[in-house]
Amino acid sequence: MKSAVETLSPTRVKLIVEVPFDELKPMLDKAYQTIGSQVQVPGFRKGKVPSRIIDQRVGRGAVVQEAVNEALPQFYAQAAEQADVRAIGQPEVDVTAVPLEDGQDLEFTVETDVRPSIELPDLAGIAVTVDDVEITEADTEERLTSLRERFGTLVGVDRVVETGDHVSIDLSAEIGGDQVDSVEGVSYEVGSGNMLEGMDDALVGMAAGETKTFTAPLAGGDNEGEDAECTVTVQSVKVRELPELDDEFAQLASEFDTLDELRADVEKQAEQGKRYEQGIQARDKVLEHLLETVEVPVPDGIVEAEVNQHLEGENRLDDDEHRAEVDESTRKALKAQFLLDAVAEKLEVKVEQPELIEYLVMSAQQYGMDPNQFAQAVDQQGQVPAMVQEVARRKALAAVLDDAVVTDASGNAVDLDALTPDAEEPEAVEAETTEQVEDTENAPA
Repeated sequence: MKSAVETLSPTRVKLIVEVPFDELKPMLDKAYQTIGSQVQVPGFRKGKVPSRIIDQRVGRGAVVQEAVNEALPQFYAQAAEQADVRAIGQPEVDVTAVPLEDGQDLEFTVETDVRPSIELPDLAGIAVTVDDVEITEADTEERLTSLRERFGTLVGVDRVVETGDHVSIDLSAEIGGDQVDSVEGVSYEVGSGNMLEGMDDALVGMAAGETKTFTAPLAGGDNEGEDAECTVTVQSVKVRELPELDDEFAQLASEFDTLDELRADVEKQAEQGKRYEQGIQARDKVLEHLLETVEVPVPDGIVEAEVNQHLEGENRLDDDEHRAEVDESTRKALKAQFLLDAVAEKLEVKVEQPELIEYLVMSAQQYGMDPNQFAQAVDQQGQVPAMVQEVARRKALAAVLDDAVVTDASGNAVDLDALTPDAEEPEAVEAETTEQVEDTENAPA
């Protein structure tokens, strides 16, 4: 097989491939066998029909088409490997010559988007500035309030609904007079904004037993995104009563005996949290610095496909303003991916099996799934290589961050190694999870 590559743009190439007849012949023979097992010809057993009879009955073209469809992915992959083409996205294939007679070659071209070639600068000593660590009384009180809310109790009140109240509601939605959804006795915190748009405004000022209607786009189901007439009825109104801040609460909510000890520990946690935020800020700023200083071309075809898929899922294909926003965020995300892939290659980042398992466990927790079930789902969907690649990107960025020069706004050096709070050991993963990923231990980053 011979192939040549033509560069159409920094992110798109054209492969010209010529396959000698001898290399295609095994696929032709297989095509004859496949078609021969499907046709019945008087005087011949099924599967034993000679090729010349098949040519007469179904035509040589049908056999060639079967063989070419079978062969194209293999020869395309082989040509891409020969030319060191790192193809992405859906290729556009054009067959320019087919062997309608023995001895003729197969010729085809492929246009495909490719990962861009990125010239990286010196990655050592990137300088970034992060915010100072400033702990206020409000930071401490916010954490104490969150702790008190965990031990609070809901108590019914006889008044109209206010923001922050917990209500029990009945809710229904109609479109064109037809009911499309209905629930009863749903608990909801007013002001959380995690149900229907406009529902918080409708609830505020309502009393138990009162009903109100409002219009809102549905957040899910078959009619997602469509405006519906929603009816909400308040069944009860409750407020969360918080325990008093005293020594008794300290003993209830912590290992400390006094409120002073608890407060001191909360202040320490607040400071650790702010320092951890410094690390996150440093990481983000290092990535922003690289994106601003490194030229990373992005394939327009890949962007358009991802944007359309996103908008189709939201049923907003005709929303030009939103399309522009999604286009911008998609381009930035792809630039970051390509950039970190290049950094991972330059630094020869390798992903070890324990690192992949830890990432799988963390991802499973985010989706609220059992780690073993999540690993099986990822494996069945063929997403393990993508997971490996994502871990490699994270390791690459962490390696660059380790060599960065980080200072706070006051000019003080920031020790990133001292910023990360003591992390809990990852949840133990069952043997089945390890089995799901052990084959990817040496997968390329």
